[in-house]
Amino acid sequence: MIGRLKGLVDEVGVDWAIIDVSGVGYHVTCSRRTLTSLPAIGGAVTLSIETKVSDDAIRLVGFASDLERDWFRLLLSVQGVGTRVALGVLGTLSPADLARAIALEDKKAISSAPGVGPKVAARLLIELKDKVPQGAALSDVLEINGAPTPVNVSAAMRDAVSALTNLGYPQAQASGAISAAMKRMDGEASAEQLIRQGLKELAR
Repeated sequence: MIGRLKGLVDEVGVDWAIIDVSGVGYHVTCSRRTLTSLPAIGGAVTLSIETKVSDDAIRLVGFASDLERDWFRLLLSVQGVGTRVALGVLGTLSPADLARAIALEDKKAISSAPGVGPKVAARLLIELKDKVPQGAALSDVLEINGAPTPVNVSAAMRDAVSALTNLGYPQAQASGAISAAMKRMDGEASAEQLIRQGLKELAR
């Protein structure tokens, strides 16, 4: 199995790229987001690869990072989600955006991806709420409106999330509750205040 390709961008199509590795051109299917991150033709690139093997073909799917590939694998674990839909989600939402959407149960954000209707979006939120990649939920949700939070606020949020997970709540659910709590409190709160407001969010 191929897990990573390191070479030069040889050609780029609508949903694919050819990566030249020591004279061998590998045809790699990619999300729109990954394709836009590629350097110009002839530029050096490293892609994380998921190898898909079927009865009649071996298909390489490429990603800009290991985290994006991990999300792809999780998306495929959801009933009714295939390669096309999973790449559509990852082409629309960054790993951070996807983590926040799942943690905050934001069906609208998930549904913005091509091929994802209300039923599939609801299934994604239900089945993935406790299955985010290791370390992704907390680190990604600890951003407010897409901007990194100040160090002191992040520390309070981390302490609050830790407290909720110690109470038995899944990390993704706890992260979503604390993120929502911080927004309600205008971005300034102690860990104790966040815990109290986070519990209220979880009780809604």
